Amino acid sequence: MKHAPLTLAIGLAIGFAATLPAMAQDAGQANAPTTEAKKKQQEATQLTEVTVSARRREESLEKVPVAVSAFSEEDMKDLQATSIDGLQGAVPNMNIVQGRGSSSSVNIFIRGIGQPDALQTFDPGVGMYVDDVYYSRIQGALISLFDVDHVEVLRGPQGTLYGKNSTGGAVKVVTKNPGSTPEGSVEATFGNYGRREGRFYGSTPLGKDGAWSASLAGAITRNDGYVHDYSGHDFNNDDTKSIRGKLRFHPSDTFDGVLTLDYTKMDTALTLGQPVSRLTRTDLVLGTVTLLRPNLDEKYNFHTRTSFPPNDGQELTHKGVALNMNWKLSDQWNLKSITAYRKLDSESYIDIDASQFELGDVFVGFHQKQASQELQLAFDNGSNVQSVFGAYFLRENVPSTQYAFADDLFAVAGRTVPFLRTIGDDLTTKSWAGFAHVNWEFVPSWTLAAGIRYSRESKDYDRTTSTFWGAPLAALNETVPLSRNKDWTAWTPTVSLQKQFDPQTMWYVSASRGFKSGGFNGRANSAAEAKTAEFDPEYVWTFETGLKLRSADNRLQANLAAFHSNYKDFQARVSEIQNPGSLTPTFAFPVINAAKLKMDGFEAEGVALVGEGTRLSTQIGYLKAKYDRFDDARLDPSNPQYNPTIHDHVPFSPKWTARVAATQTFNLAGGALTVGADASYRTETWLSVDNYAALSQKAYTLVGAFGIFDSGDGHWQFRAGVRNATNKVYKTDGQEFSSVGNIRTAYYGMPRNYYASVRYNF
Repeated sequence: MKHAPLTLAIGLAIGFAATLPAMAQDAGQANAPTTEAKKKQQEATQLTEVTVSARRREESLEKVPVAVSAFSEEDMKDLQATSIDGLQGAVPNMNIVQGRGSSSSVNIFIRGIGQPDALQTFDPGVGMYVDDVYYSRIQGALISLFDVDHVEVLRGPQGTLYGKNSTGGAVKVVTKNPGSTPEGSVEATFGNYGRREGRFYGSTPLGKDGAWSASLAGAITRNDGYVHDYSGHDFNNDDTKSIRGKLRFHPSDTFDGVLTLDYTKMDTALTLGQPVSRLTRTDLVLGTVTLLRPNLDEKYNFHTRTSFPPNDGQELTHKGVALNMNWKLSDQWNLKSITAYRKLDSESYIDIDASQFELGDVFVGFHQKQASQELQLAFDNGSNVQSVFGAYFLRENVPSTQYAFADDLFAVAGRTVPFLRTIGDDLTTKSWAGFAHVNWEFVPSWTLAAGIRYSRESKDYDRTTSTFWGAPLAALNETVPLSRNKDWTAWTPTVSLQKQFDPQTMWYVSASRGFKSGGFNGRANSAAEAKTAEFDPEYVWTFETGLKLRSADNRLQANLAAFHSNYKDFQARVSEIQNPGSLTPTFAFPVINAAKLKMDGFEAEGVALVGEGTRLSTQIGYLKAKYDRFDDARLDPSNPQYNPTIHDHVPFSPKWTARVAATQTFNLAGGALTVGADASYRTETWLSVDNYAALSQKAYTLVGAFGIFDSGDGHWQFRAGVRNATNKVYKTDGQEFSSVGNIRTAYYGMPRNYYASVRYNF
């Protein structure tokens, strides 16, 4: 009974969903499902107002002085997104893709700021939140959107109200809460690459007084994989089971509490890329380097090789409990508490070199636990002053075990030498913060907002690295200990001034600071590296101005923003290719506070309703990201490894990102037929801090299309679509480990894929 808890939960869900039609019938015709057909017909004639909680309180998107993009459940479906990386292309100056070599991690950069390394000692640069609960690791953050209500993407540092590791911005996923009306749905999807998915959602009040309500949602998503080896095995697949249950207590207008439990299980094959550089083996006696010959097709054909047996894959279990409570203390004061505990267990084999050779074959197992508590006290005088005061605490513990196998990396007089490195480490992080933010309309139509946050973060890190060589090099075996602890503190203010020219036009200017604490290099393997394993915090100041517009007839909307960022002490993980004057690889991956950067750019988002039933939208981003300074010895002409172009480009920061989309809704058989298409474009993107042409992706465009029919009674929805319709081959992420066997590996987006789904709403 390996999946007994999930099997039981799904069984209960089926029984729960089966009761919904009867409940809905008992509730009367007034509680019949809101017809999606009518909703789409209404949205084809007028834009609806979007409400966001970017400043920890509900506001109209067009009244908040923050660059924020918002997507409803139906918006995400029109993006054909099943997980959070489906936002790629839909948010200006944002890069969000599945993380390298992992089926469960996500790589997010906003305006040139992020962190692609999934190792637990590196913190993300963009905060991920689900129902206001912070997710500390990018591992396990490739969130399935099976019960999403809406998603918000906040661009720019969110250091005052969100704090921890939100220097680039924040992604907020809000899931559905149970309500007072019974509702539910079941959905099935089938597509190529063996895609099959099942989803359900059910919500119902409990008891006659309506004080209690509950919901249950779940999904099973599978596909057979789109990468194949030459032995007929499939990789880069999906096999995910997720469930979320909520119990809500809402006895009056003065209290609302929601208890949430969620569970996700992933069990997939390897996630493989393609080597894009010749791999090497070093003979320590002959002093020669042998070029190994992996699969290096000029055009990637989604075939590769691996040295791992087929049964070595990637498993992840992610679960948590959260209690969100709101008290209305008076007409002016409101208290909110967010209490959460999460547990993440992962065991993954990763073929870093993506070849038949054993050069960068690793196992990473870690067991993360985090507990957090946040309190928010909000004030609203009903007129010109709103404020929020808060306190936050998080404790995270991440022990891990790692094995690195490299039996093909070294030779002695022509014969390979077995090599094994084992790592055991343990990282404990404690984070405390207090914050305040005040919004004051000091004269009619002019509003000043200011806030500040104080953060203190402490980290304790213990690590033991053991290296084992086979004969005749057993004398080189060694064990290197590393033990560090340190505290960091920071003040992160924000200030904005906005002018409401008329009900449809708002202008703002703002300044905000972001902070990401320092840490310890989890790749420090030698005694020399251990001495310099510590790195300092990162900081960013962003200055922004924006304009938000809506036409009086609610048929046109545009949000514009321009920004300048000063980003310093960038935590860069770089490679040292070899010891000067030696052919021996260094195995060194130093993390240094290497750089100062400047980012300048602008962003535009617009929607237009044209004629009857035609909706046009666009998102455009321009980003000029450049280093003012990069402290790397390889930029010194006297260095044997001199490379003047190694840091010419900031990673994951294309100069242009753009998307255009169009939908047309028709009345058909009492229902609504909607057809749509979109095209997203991005210019050249570099996929690693160390710039190598093989780890860059030239400009490309992706095209998608879909069709939806919603029945007039609101019960049935039929959908079909295609993504990457032109079958574009493009890179999304890269591994840069050139200090070990010249490893450089690229990962690719999914080729053309299509699907059809049917949903029944109760």
